[in-house]
Amino acid sequence: MTTADDREVRSASRRLAIQFAAIILVLFALLGVVIVAVVSAGQSEAAKRTLADASMVDSVHDAPRDLLITVVPLPGAGHGPDDDQSGVQSSTGLPDGLPDEQAIDRVAAGGDPETSTITAGGQDYLTQTDVRRGKVVQISYGLGEQREEITRLIVALVISGVIAAIAASLVGVFIARRAMRPLAESLAIQRRFVADASHELRTPLTLLSMRAQLLRRRVRDAGTSIPSPVSTGVDELVDDSKALAEIVEDLLTAADPRQDAAKEPVDLGEVAAAVTAATQARAQARGVEVESTSTGDVTVAGAAVSLRRMIVAIVDNAVDHAGSRVLIECARERDDVVLRVSDDGPGFAPDSGTRVFERFASARAQTDDTAGRRHYGLGLALVSEVVTRHGGTVTAANDGLDGGGRVTVRLPAGTT
Repeated sequence: MTTADDREVRSASRRLAIQFAAIILVLFALLGVVIVAVVSAGQSEAAKRTLADASMVDSVHDAPRDLLITVVPLPGAGHGPDDDQSGVQSSTGLPDGLPDEQAIDRVAAGGDPETSTITAGGQDYLTQTDVRRGKVVQISYGLGEQREEITRLIVALVISGVIAAIAASLVGVFIARRAMRPLAESLAIQRRFVADASHELRTPLTLLSMRAQLLRRRVRDAGTSIPSPVSTGVDELVDDSKALAEIVEDLLTAADPRQDAAKEPVDLGEVAAAVTAATQARAQARGVEVESTSTGDVTVAGAAVSLRRMIVAIVDNAVDHAGSRVLIECARERDDVVLRVSDDGPGFAPDSGTRVFERFASARAQTDDTAGRRHYGLGLALVSEVVTRHGGTVTAANDGLDGGGRVTVRLPAGTT
């Protein structure tokens, strides 16, 4: 396996590990929220039960240690020996803010019993105010210990989450590398096959091109004795053999992303015009007229063979589905060169989206064909790959001629 393959596997493993750790963190956070909510609800219920258990207390002497009580006799009630001059009894050590005199006054005036949380002395207290046996009794339960328990629980959950994320990352890297190893080996086998195929294909293609050129030379030497259609066919054979050799080289480059094709200024309008001329015979056989237009400077930086192959694939798909006309437009729009191929055919399926540029999309588009829609084939997938390699974008929509299909390619403008 090459060094580049190792880097790709490590990079993919890191991404998978990070995603796995992120998922674990999210799940742990959701679990933590649920745990804290359940514990908080339980603490709240426990505090309310504590106040309910103390509902019969009407004297500071009967109060449990964890409760603070204030007893205020209603008007007309007698004072006990432990009452102050106003008849009010209070637990010792009441913090500032207790008792809640306003709540006592409201209940003493005939209001309903009140339960609320009051902050006093830097601590929260669950406070209940009610009338019992001719006295207004206010009982306060400190929530400080419960808050400390929640804080300790949150800290424990955070520490556990960090440990779980680290462990998940390590496990994710290990699992991802084991899962990616067969894929990396398959890529290595594929690249070896590409290298072998390139070696085997280049020689016969070179011989084919040389023999076609030799044949053309003999045809031209024969002069007028050779019919014009035969001479034209030989010229096309030479051009096709040359294009085939270039396409094979381009496919080999596309199959191995580590090899970058040399980029040069390419006039996309000229390439589109050449494709239009080469497609005329096939289009006429189907009763389709192919036109091309070019506006402004439509030069891009790229590989001419790749760009030609891209346009050929789009135009072939349009010709296959056009009713009678295909229009190829090249134009400069700000910093982009835009290629639009429109046809008057049935258009694309409404829900096709970017699926038309996926490999073997035609196999999944059987239902679209039965409804009169077009198939996509492998050609548009190759279009997407070429466009991506040239830093552009490609889209498909139903705004072509007479509502037919339109494929739009946007490429960064190059220099002349």
